[in-house]
Amino acid sequence: MKWSLNLGKIAGIKILVHWTFALLLGWIAFTESQRGSDLFTTLLAIGFILSVFFCVVLHELGHALTARRFGIQTKVITLLPIGGVASLERMPEKPKQELLIALAGPAVNVVIAFILWLVLPSLQNVPGEEFFLRITPANFFYLLLFVNIILVVFNAIPAFPMDGGRVLRALLAFKLGRVRATQIAANLGQLLAIFFIFIGFFYSPFLILIGAFVFFGAYAENMLVQHLDFLKGHRVREGMMTNFVTLAPTDTVRDALNKLLMGSEHEFIVELDGQVVGTLTRSQLIQAVKEEQMATPVLDVMSQEFKTFNVEDKLSEAYTELQKTRAPLYPVLENGRLAGVINTDNINEFIMIKSALMH
Repeated sequence: MKWSLNLGKIAGIKILVHWTFALLLGWIAFTESQRGSDLFTTLLAIGFILSVFFCVVLHELGHALTARRFGIQTKVITLLPIGGVASLERMPEKPKQELLIALAGPAVNVVIAFILWLVLPSLQNVPGEEFFLRITPANFFYLLLFVNIILVVFNAIPAFPMDGGRVLRALLAFKLGRVRATQIAANLGQLLAIFFIFIGFFYSPFLILIGAFVFFGAYAENMLVQHLDFLKGHRVREGMMTNFVTLAPTDTVRDALNKLLMGSEHEFIVELDGQVVGTLTRSQLIQAVKEEQMATPVLDVMSQEFKTFNVEDKLSEAYTELQKTRAPLYPVLENGRLAGVINTDNINEFIMIKSALMH
């Protein structure tokens, strides 16, 4: 994700913090200053938020490490002001696997809350409300215990794509199949999202943000599953483009710019005698123009690291890869030679045509 700070790796999984997280910490500091808090209290409040998000990282690691048991890798966990996102390379299609992966995250918070409950002194005489109004050294870990319980309860809400929604989909999929289960879970998630947004107008803008995240997340997941269902049984050969413009490694940036202006291509495959040697995107081309490299061969500005598909690969796998990487296009090979190119737009058109033919 752009504009993210890399905190390192845990269990081989990269941990990123999005830049908007700084806004959350700034807001906490501003709020404390408005309340007249001293530096120690402000730093304690910031430390508490960081502790909460450490628990969120552990929650996401619960998902990621459970997914790894089923052969599903997670390259990155990204922390946002509204929570964390573990970017699994794919979601399992088997309901049992999805159920276990979805439950693993909240289970981590249950364990954290249980450990804190065991080690913290019992509050024999329940303190008054003022004990919990502000974060202090005395209530720091009690509040952390409470937050972990809230995370469990919140994630149990059956609002897809949150954990509760994924649990619901997995349970429904045992009887209804993945496509119908996704439709039901996504529709329920969107209804709850509208409720969050409505309540947010009266109580908290934060609920509006969560509602929007749930609404569009449910819609996107539903569309993805519907599309993958349309693509079942089809090969890359059926969804690729065979009418496309290529560049030679010796073509100049000026040659590439002319082809960009004369046609509809925004990205190009660079090939030599049928062998793919690189790809050139519009952004790379424009950057070369800005640097006044008009006479430079595209060999010097193109990407030499690229992924390819074979004509016999599953079209659904190509679609998933394109959705994940947001790459503008991929070369398609047949017997090691360039046979076509494939991108998300072309696959979407394929889906649209298949859908129209079915109706």
